[in-house]
Amino acid sequence: MRQTKKLYLSFLYRHSIIPYRLGLAFFLVGGLCSCGNLTSPNLSKNGLQIGTNVTPIGKIKPKQDNQAIVYIQGQVEKQAPMIKQWAYEISDSTGKIWVVTNQKNLGEGSQVVIKGKVRYRSIPLAGKELGEVYLEEE
Repeated sequence: MRQTKKLYLSFLYRHSIIPYRLGLAFFLVGGLCSCGNLTSPNLSKNGLQIGTNVTPIGKIKPKQDNQAIVYIQGQVEKQAPMIKQWAYEISDSTGKIWVVTNQKNLGEGSQVVIKGKVRYRSIPLAGKELGEVYLEEE
């Protein structure tokens, strides 16, 4: 029995099983770390943020070109069904904007990131401009 144990240990040391064990340990630790919640400078603690491509809602101006495409991030405040689409009022810390989309599963209070074209509908009434800027989702 003692001879078998010596043979086994000498086999391990001769074939240097220790580097294999170290490699396996690093592999397992690396795999576990990849499953963790890592933070990135482009991520926000309050929710989703794609990065520098997100436009604050307050910076979207009514006179922008109708073909401008922006990403916005915010919380769904209100929803309004339309004939074949839905309209959602999205707000962030800088303002609010309506978004017209085909999505019908956005609940009030949910955080969203939406890509859309800036649109402006002019509504002149009694010499005043009451138009509104909105997004049409891409």
